[in-house]
Amino acid sequence: MEIAIIAHDGKKAEMVQFLNQHKEKLQEKKIDIISTGTTGGKVEKAGIEVTKMLSGPLGGDAQIAARVAEGKCNMVIFFRDPLEKHPHEPDVIMLMRLCDVHDVPLATNPATAELLVRAL
Repeated sequence: MEIAIIAHDGKKAEMVQFLNQHKEKLQEKKIDIISTGTTGGKVEKAGIEVTKMLSGPLGGDAQIAARVAEGKCNMVIFFRDPLEKHPHEPDVIMLMRLCDVHDVPLATNPATAELLVRAL
């Protein structure tokens, strides 16, 4: 199973904390984690194995969206910062739309992500 993780700048620490809390379960279930570049770098520093795509503003969100469309990515956890503007917002909207089109679970906050990880 492949899970994509993405976090806007103001949510990256929260993503690392979330993954650390669920590290054992993700390893036990042999989950492959992919990520946008900057988020992936923070996650790697925390000792969690991740395959990094490009940074979100440079096309990483679009790369993950493509994996969703291809049926390679089974879940997306995207800690969004709804109070900030993001220049790559069209890519974010495309990713969320493709999750809906392809019936891929999408969590945009820690509470929903918690429910999805518990369901693994």
